[in-house]
Amino acid sequence: MADQPEGRVAHAAQDIGGFIRSQREAAQVSLRQLAALAGVSNPYLSQIERGLRNPSAEVLAQIAKALRVSSEVLYVRAGYLEQRPHSPVRDALLADTSVTERQKQVLLEIYESFRRENGEEAGSGGIERDSDVSFTTIDTPPRQESED
Repeated sequence: MADQPEGRVAHAAQDIGGFIRSQREAAQVSLRQLAALAGVSNPYLSQIERGLRNPSAEVLAQIAKALRVSSEVLYVRAGYLEQRPHSPVRDALLADTSVTERQKQVLLEIYESFRRENGEEAGSGGIERDSDVSFTTIDTPPRQESED
């Protein structure tokens, strides 16, 4: 029964609700405070936490911002996104609170494109990219100022 789409949706709602509750409690924020910070009603947030409602991606983004967690983490928990493989760079970027969610997404897209590019080239030729790169420094003479 859990393999049916309805069962997965119900499980995702409970999973995201429980996760939001645990994050809220860890941050020592009351239900009312989180509802106010996220811009949702207190009863609606309570229903989300109890697994009775499955929030939209927009509401999840608001809750993530209020809890100071990555919206991507909530999207994965809610079943909106697939779990991506972990990497130290990804994890550090998602944990960084000094950049916005949009900036994180752009940086992750760039990072993933580099990984795909390097993976395709390394996989097709069996050669590591780093060992195939050579750097040459060009000595340029110092700029001389003209004497007028």
